[in-house]
Amino acid sequence: MSITSIRLNEDIDKPLEFLAKRLDRSKNYLINQAIKEFIAKQSLEGSRWQDTLEALESIKAGRSLDEEDVNAWLNSWGTGSRRSKPEI
Repeated sequence: MSITSIRLNEDIDKPLEFLAKRLDRSKNYLINQAIKEFIAKQSLEGSRWQDTLEALESIKAGRSLDEEDVNAWLNSWGTGSRRSKPEI
């Protein structure tokens, strides 16, 4: 485990101290949890951005589905006559 020093603004430190006491956790624990969540969120956003770029490339290459076909497929879910998924 590494040690990193940070300076907290008072508008962060006081609520953090209150929250740590209320949750019976250390400020260190809460800061680590917040950083973990931030890293996970950034990773997810990066993945979503990559998916978006790939989708745009598909559109540029002419690979897309008709909206009506997709909606008909989705609307068939949970019915007795589920359709097969539309193909590009």
